[in-house]
Amino acid sequence: QVQLVESGGGLVQPGVSLTLACVFSGRDFDSYAMGWFRQAPETERSFVAAITWHGREYYGDSVKGRFTIARDNGKNTVYLQMNSLKSEDTAVYYCAGLLQGKRIGTDAYMQDCSYDAWGQGAQVTVYS
Repeated sequence: QVQLVESGGGLVQPGVSLTLACVFSGRDFDSYAMGWFRQAPETERSFVAAITWHGREYYGDSVKGRFTIARDNGKNTVYLQMNSLKSEDTAVYYCAGLLQGKRIGTDAYMQDCSYDAWGQGAQVTVYS
C-alpha cells in the first residue's frame, strides 16, 4: 500500500517562497511519476506540476516560471518549490503518484484521474 504525506505548507505574504515536500511510503517509488495538484475553495482540483521517473517536468500554465518540481529517489520524496507566491496560489496542495508501466500521453500527467495514490493535502495561504 502506498501512502503519501505532504508537509511544508503555511501562511505567507505575496512574493514569498515556500517548498512543499511529499514523502512516499511504499515500494517502487522510482517507478512512479509524481504530481502536485491544488484545490481552492469552491473550485475543481487543478494540475500544478508533475515529474516522471526519469525527471521530465510538466507545469500548469499558471505556475510556469515560478514553481519547480523535483524528486529525490534516495529519500522517496518529491518537492514543490514555489516562488513569487500570489494570492491566487492559495489552495490545498495535494501530492499524487502515478505508476508508470507504459508510455502515456503528455496530457495524462495533467489529469487527476490518472493518478493512483494521493496525499491528504497541505494548506498554502497567501495574503497581503
